[in-house]
Amino acid sequence: MSKAQRLSEKWFRFALWIIAVVFAGFLIGLGGTLVKNLPLVEQYLQSEDFIDRPAAEQARQAIEQQRRLAQEVRDALEQAQLKLEIARQDSLTARDSLNAWLASRRATQQAAGDTELLRRTADLERLRIGERSARAALEAEQQRLLDAQQTEGRAEQRLQELEKQAQERLQDELQRQELKVFLYRLALTLPFLVVAGWLFARQRKSPWWPFVWGFIFFALFVFFVELVPYLPSYGGYVRHAVGILITVLVGRQAIVALNRYLERQRQAEARPDAERRQELSYDTALARLAKKVCPGCERAVELDNAQIDYCPHCGICLFDHCGQCQQRKSAFARFCHACGAPAARP
Repeated sequence: MSKAQRLSEKWFRFALWIIAVVFAGFLIGLGGTLVKNLPLVEQYLQSEDFIDRPAAEQARQAIEQQRRLAQEVRDALEQAQLKLEIARQDSLTARDSLNAWLASRRATQQAAGDTELLRRTADLERLRIGERSARAALEAEQQRLLDAQQTEGRAEQRLQELEKQAQERLQDELQRQELKVFLYRLALTLPFLVVAGWLFARQRKSPWWPFVWGFIFFALFVFFVELVPYLPSYGGYVRHAVGILITVLVGRQAIVALNRYLERQRQAEARPDAERRQELSYDTALARLAKKVCPGCERAVELDNAQIDYCPHCGICLFDHCGQCQQRKSAFARFCHACGAPAARP
């Protein structure tokens, strides 16, 4: 159609499309502000909102208490290990000293010294008793550490169970919130989509078409940006089902529209040539001729072939001769391109 338009008309139409886009932009901004000020149904939720707080607090306190106790026991355990090591070294030193003294006594054949032997033996036994006491103290601290760790483990297990239950409840609530958000947005956007559909069907070729198309652009943006991303998924079933439903509805409408169009074309091709030519607007005819298709049936025609004056598909006249100069010209031209004489109206 662009070849049939005047230069000023092209610029006017371009400016009107800019107006349509700008109008859509302001509508999108207004719609975004309106959506932003909706009731706060999209509040941030976390698992802590659904956990059994008293039980969780009790478990956390038990964990913290056992951790502190375990740290205290570890400190005491280090002290007990150090004491045991000292007692072991003292006992080992005393035993070595006793063995050396006994070896010296045998070597010198000294008969006296039973008192010294008893004293040394008593000292060694005392050190061994101290070593056993240190070992017992160490084992007691190890047992305390083990008890603290086991108690802490049970408390952590209890806390994990509470957090798991809270997470399950959180997921359920998030699904309900997701559905609620979608319903809010659907209630807001559905009227826009209905109005946009009516405008597209009835008003897209009206004199106010820039505003009509601007509103249609706005409705499409609302649908694909403000509504579709918030469609509940439920594992993909809902979105796939909605996609199938929309595809079926749109496909059905496309098939019905195609059949209606073909039926209109068949009825049009059955009417007389003059009647069909009167129904074709000048701009539409020139736009179709520019695409090298028949203005009547929109099938491809070899317009460059000088032997073709009628469409071989529907029989509509494509070329005739000027009534004044007899020059071959387009049957849809208003004036002869050779002499400028007005075309004869059928």
